[in-house]
Amino acid sequence: MRWRLILLAGLCLALDACTLSGTKEVNSEWRQIGVARVDITPNYPVRLAGYAARKTESEGITHKLWAKALVIGADKEKPAILITVDTCGIPTSLRDNLVARLAIKGIDPTRVAVCCSHTHSAPLLEGYLPNLFGGPMKLEEQARIHRYTVEFGQALEQVALEALKNRQTAKLSWGQGTAMFAVNRRTKGGPVDHDLPALFATGQDGRIQAVLAGYACHCTTLTGESNQICGDWAGFAQESLEKEFPGAVAMITIGCGGDQNPFPRPGLELARGHGMEIATNVVDVQRTHSQPLNTPLHCGLKRMNLDLEPLPSRADWEELATRPAHAGYQARMNLARLDRGESIPNTVPYLIQTWSFGSDLSIVFLAGEVVVDYSTRLKREFAGAPIWVTAYANGVPCYIPSERILDEGGYEGGGSMVYYDLPARFAPGVENVIVSGVRTLLNADLAVRTQKQNSRTQ
Repeated sequence: MRWRLILLAGLCLALDACTLSGTKEVNSEWRQIGVARVDITPNYPVRLAGYAARKTESEGITHKLWAKALVIGADKEKPAILITVDTCGIPTSLRDNLVARLAIKGIDPTRVAVCCSHTHSAPLLEGYLPNLFGGPMKLEEQARIHRYTVEFGQALEQVALEALKNRQTAKLSWGQGTAMFAVNRRTKGGPVDHDLPALFATGQDGRIQAVLAGYACHCTTLTGESNQICGDWAGFAQESLEKEFPGAVAMITIGCGGDQNPFPRPGLELARGHGMEIATNVVDVQRTHSQPLNTPLHCGLKRMNLDLEPLPSRADWEELATRPAHAGYQARMNLARLDRGESIPNTVPYLIQTWSFGSDLSIVFLAGEVVVDYSTRLKREFAGAPIWVTAYANGVPCYIPSERILDEGGYEGGGSMVYYDLPARFAPGVENVIVSGVRTLLNADLAVRTQKQNSRTQ
């Protein structure tokens, strides 16, 4: 376990570089666990996120969208809240607003995680993908997006508070299976991550209260030709799991699937089939090889800024402004910003979060559309200490390329930045900055545990 060999001198620096929040250091099989779900399906038409080719508002509902919450811990232990939500992506500001409201009610902001399913058939939210359509929307379309964004934010707070209220005595377990439908969409036979980690909360009556599973794949079985609201394979997986475990709340997170697509696609029945594959394998994990999680939960949070390459000059923006569609519209917006005396940001704010159950399991939450290289690298570097990597967490500012993909270029390597209204590609070194941030958090957690263990033995 290489990560345990880090020198304690370095760990002291790690403690200063991040925020860590822990629980009472008592190993126990039973915890206070709460779950809830809230329907977030709009009952009115609204522009959908995911595909620039869609030109009109939504045209019906395939199945409902949900916000769901899992709370771990009693009040004295500082409860941790994980929210999963059927949406393409959220701006970081939405998560920040949520944790500010929950902080008023005594919830530690470092212990709140919000994960998106990245379905491409959910309503667009204000502040997310601001240049998706390459031009302004109609005023009435903007009004309905604003309405939905307000309702969405209220639903996240509601589901968190309901889960806190619903806490009961339960125990946690986890295990890992596989699912095979994700493929590398950039390179045939390219790297994939077929791991399927799953966590289970079981009540004192032996019934499953909550199921949380993660898989590294885009929710794009349905393409832009479909203009109905739908959770895609993640939504169908949740439905199937809730049928398998009556009374349970099923939740799906997305791993480092920025360059991964479901195969085969497209089609509604294929989405249903991919969801069923997830559910079938998660049920197998629960029945045959899950193991208890009795270790106290520690949460860490680290904010950073990721550097972009040098920005275009005003002359560059003026030349780009003559182009059609997305590039031209972004350039005109940036010229207007410069005319107002505003600066164009040359960094992207970024958030990393960790939930650590000691050496039993660490869950890493990474913001953005993270490519698969991050998952494979972190699992390799932390070999021997189980690690579950979740992307699309706490905000989706853009694609997050690895160094390999940054060198290769293409859509995930920088071509997508225009849709997120970002002025340039990431500067070289972005991968090491993010991985170092993860190390800082996990090593700081190790230092805290080492100090507490030493204090108990003295």
